[in-house]
Amino acid sequence: MTEAILLVGGKGTRLRPLTVHTPKPMVPAAGVPFLTHQLARARAAGVDHIVLATSYLAEVFEPHFGDGSELGLHIEYVTEEEPLGTGGAIRNVASRLHSGPDDPVLVFNGDILTGLDIRALVDTHESTGADVSLHLTKVTDPRAYGLVPTDATGRVLAFLEKPQTPEEIITDQINAGAYVFRRSVIDTIPRERPVSVERETFPQLLAAGAHLQGLVDSTYWLDLGTPAAFVRGSADLVLGRAPSPAVPGRCGDRLVLPTARVAPDAKLTGGTVVGEGAFVAEGVRVFGSTILSGAVIEPGAVITDSLIGSRARVGRRTVLTGAVVGDGAVVGADNELRDGVRVWCDARIPAGSVRFSSDQ
Repeated sequence: MTEAILLVGGKGTRLRPLTVHTPKPMVPAAGVPFLTHQLARARAAGVDHIVLATSYLAEVFEPHFGDGSELGLHIEYVTEEEPLGTGGAIRNVASRLHSGPDDPVLVFNGDILTGLDIRALVDTHESTGADVSLHLTKVTDPRAYGLVPTDATGRVLAFLEKPQTPEEIITDQINAGAYVFRRSVIDTIPRERPVSVERETFPQLLAAGAHLQGLVDSTYWLDLGTPAAFVRGSADLVLGRAPSPAVPGRCGDRLVLPTARVAPDAKLTGGTVVGEGAFVAEGVRVFGSTILSGAVIEPGAVITDSLIGSRARVGRRTVLTGAVVGDGAVVGADNELRDGVRVWCDARIPAGSVRFSSDQ
């Protein structure tokens, strides 16, 4: 097994304003672009050739990763002129693959943080002779996901859209967004039009009698599609709860990148990251949050489960909880923002303008 396709073309609309200037896979998590963690884990599993299926802000990827040699990989880039969906994107890069018709090709979604045993998924694919193998994970509340029931041997029985009633929830297994395709199956996906593997390719293969195999692996799995999930995923990488060989430092309560400055009495906990060139002033308390490059946190600010964008500034005594502050934005002193608020890139919030509690 030597080849993989990484689907990194999405616009990341649920993550805005984080993705206004940066494609979702390039938003930093635990000090490096999230995509770096996926590439490093693929390499550790034996992959040496990866094709990136790009679209939104496609020009950002190659200048950062080049030919992949620094990660021990050979990386190629294919850009969609128009969005093609998951299946269309896979088909669009097929000409760059070197695999034979029966060889396995890994496919990853670019917004999933997982502890999946990649080798185990490939081994399952080969030992069962499957046409496609899927990573499945179990979730407590499957209503927001498509369900994938399997038989006692792990063979997929159906693909069920998001259930609406309790009677429709016949399994807690969901599609976790990582696959192994027999190369010849990729070549059957229609070309040059949008195709969803979840809604079109997989159900059609099943109806035609193809062998789709599921592997349940629930070690760690998180869809990083929302700001809250992205912040949590970054913290989990720093804390060591999510595995990655690409975290630039030892796992622990905090990760401070080399050129960042943090006041001696500032308290950083819960997997907090302070990016290159950022400054955290005296008396600041930060828990489980990400402070990106060049950001400034002024004295006495309290930041919890939040993300502060590049070159943003958080004023004195301001309290942020579950907030996202976009690149270059300024939140003045003595504000209180919480519960999913998003401050857009380059916005300005004057001192003392927003509160959820008394100013006394």
